[in-house]
Amino acid sequence: MVGLVTGGSSGLGRANVERLVQNGASAVILDLPSSDGAALAEKLGERCAFAPADVTSEADVQSAVSLAREKFGKLDLAVNCAGIAVAFKTYNFKKDLPHSLEDFQRVINVRQTHGCRGEGNPGDDGRICIINTASVAAFDGQVGQAAYSASKGGIVGMTLPIARDLAPMGIRVVTIAPGLFSTPLLAGLPEKVRSFLARQVPFPSRLGDPAEFAHLVTSLAENPMINGEVIRLDGAIRMQP
Repeated sequence: MVGLVTGGSSGLGRANVERLVQNGASAVILDLPSSDGAALAEKLGERCAFAPADVTSEADVQSAVSLAREKFGKLDLAVNCAGIAVAFKTYNFKKDLPHSLEDFQRVINVRQTHGCRGEGNPGDDGRICIINTASVAAFDGQVGQAAYSASKGGIVGMTLPIARDLAPMGIRVVTIAPGLFSTPLLAGLPEKVRSFLARQVPFPSRLGDPAEFAHLVTSLAENPMINGEVIRLDGAIRMQP
């Protein structure tokens, strides 16, 4: 298996890259030139390569796809984890400011312009797979998450039609909607806040481990019957306002 992972140098993306290589597969890390992608690829060895790229650039993404094919001979899994977040209310009454349209559009552009490319043929057994990352915020958006929730809701809404569009080529499309995971974003919060968030998860009452996200990705990639589906990975949490 050869997988391309956007946002693959940290957090959920990094966990997927590491799992692919540890399981004997090959991985291409697609991430910004300023990321730790080059260092991670060097650490993981010959079955890993780094493609410095911006996911909003079609040329950059195509170069990463070409790198995968040139170095490893094929590309049969795309895992899209790249993203940014902006926390701002639709209207901030204290500052008398509306949500910035530029910031809103930037979140949408990064979250919804993932690389969705692969090679397939009619009659393939569905082993070629695109796995996108949404969030429970697509369903339970909190205060200040208008842009973030809209971007994730868009990913959820695209899942089935893209799966139908790509079915004739033997390519599956699946979306994972993770809950609260121990990623660099949450790692920067005070421990008191992290503990509070962990207690909100019914069971297991803790933050998710990125390795658990990567485990699900592997399972989905291996199961040819799962297609056009959105799967929550959240410990049964339902976010409150």
